[in-house]
Parts: sequence; C-alpha cells; structure tokens
Amino acid sequence: MKLPPLQKKLKLVLPKGSLQEATLTLFQHAGFEISANARSYFLSIDDPEIEAVMLRAQEIPHYVELGAFDVGISGKDWIRENRAKVVEVSELIYAKQGLRPVKIVLAVPENSPVKSVRDLAGKRIATELVNVTRDYLKKHRVKAEVEFSYGATEIKAGPLVDAIVEITETGSTLFSHHLRIVEVVMTSTPRLIANQAAWRNQWKREKIENLALLLQGALIGERKVGLKMNVEKKNLNQLLKILPAMKNPTISQLTDPEWCALETIVDREEAKHLIPRLKKLGAQGIVEYPLHKVIY
Repeated sequence: MKLPPLQKKLKLVLPKGSLQEATLTLFQHAGFEISANARSYFLSIDDPEIEAVMLRAQEIPHYVELGAFDVGISGKDWIRENRAKVVEVSELIYAKQGLRPVKIVLAVPENSPVKSVRDLAGKRIATELVNVTRDYLKKHRVKAEVEFSYGATEIKAGPLVDAIVEITETGSTLFSHHLRIVEVVMTSTPRLIANQAAWRNQWKREKIENLALLLQGALIGERKVGLKMNVEKKNLNQLLKILPAMKNPTISQLTDPEWCALETIVDREEAKHLIPRLKKLGAQGIVEYPLHKVIY
C-alpha cells in the first residue's frame, strides 16, 4: 500500500518570558489562533504546516542557527550576544509594554562617581549580555572585568559590582533600585530570524516571507485607525487639505448629490487631534474603527 506523502512543516520558536504575551497577541492580530499551555513549551496553532514551541529569547538565535528550528523571534541583542549566523528576515518593533525598541544600558548606583564607560577601567560589570558588553568595552578601549549575571542584576550594582549592563524599556526598574543610566550600549527590537538552510528552501522561504508579511501588517495595524465620515461637497477640498492618507482617501457619492462619504487611514495618535478639526470643517457621522492588519 502506498503511504500518503508527509505534510511539510515549518518549525517555529517564539520567546517565552517577558515577550511571550506580546508575541502571542501579535500572532493573533496577524490572523493566527495560537495559545500556550502554562505547563508546556508547545504551542497550539491553527496552521497545520507550522509546529510552534517556546524557548527563552536568549537561546533562540543559537538553536535557529543550528537548524533545530527553521524560524523564530528573538531580540537583536540576543542575536548579537550569540554571534548567531542567521537570516534577519524582518524587524518587528514591539516590546512587553508597547510598540517601541528596548535599550541595553550601562547603569551605576546614583552616588557612583562613574560618568562614562571610560571610568570603568579596571572595574567589574555584571550582565547577561557578556559578549555585547565586552564588544562595547573594546570599542571604547576600556579594560574591565565582565561577569555573567544569573538574574537580579539590578541589586548587584554597588555592593557586588561597580556597574551593570541591563535591558530596559522604560527605566523604571533601574530607577526604583536607585540606579543611574550612564550610557546606552545599544537599542534592540525583536527580529524574525531564519535558519540559513531553511531560507534556501523554496517552500520554507515562501512560508516565512508570508509570515513576515502578516506580522508586519498586524504591527502597522496597531499604529493606525480607519476614519469614515460624511462631507458636504462644498467643504471637501478644504477638508482634504488637512486629511493625511496612506495614498488617497476613498470618496463615494451619497444619495444626496450634495454629499459624499469619505474613508481614510491615519495614525492612531493623530486621530484624537484630527477628529475635532474635521468636525469644525463640516464632517458629520465621523466613525473611528480599529485595524487588525494593514498591508502596503
């Protein structure tokens, strides 16, 4: 009896931990039914051609490079830390608390005399990002001892080490531990990364590119809203002068020959300033609605 051909699979790995919730939400906005079991590292996803698991972001670049996974998401900082030779398919600008990069910073106690990285010559620095920190010291021609931190890095600055290099999104955790940021070592965003051999495989590459397209569309959709309104034709030209659009707004005739309907897409943050101006220019029935995906 002839066996049916094996179904093609794309092996996907997503970050567990601080980025987990934001990443799963991003996939949901991209159109995937995806969920995690609290007791398992395996993910349930509604695409039969994808096998998805979770690992710590720190490890993902290494295992994608080795080919244990075809594609994954990890930060630029961890790609650099692992010296991973992977294909960076797409930059995905989001973080745990918002749609922005994170910073990897050099921090010291508030009362420390250290004013720049050069003041740390001969001192000791604790961090999870040992290679990134050593590269930064080398760039500035500073010789200092760098030790790996297994966690709780913030409390080590002062009593245990002279400085730390740590990832921060808002700086609030550092400030709450009475630390002062001296310099920004690098900024980092999540990246969709692919194994080099997987990227050369035609089927896998197309699958990865389609995934990147949907994820980027979801991120753009997070930053945009749609606006609909009715406009009297005599006010249309004046209104169009203040109305931004990705290309041109859509205008359609209403049953009343003196009125038209207008629809456009604007930045979410801009909408709250724009709507009152549109109202003053005669727009009526203004509706703001969310967008799940925007594909350029």
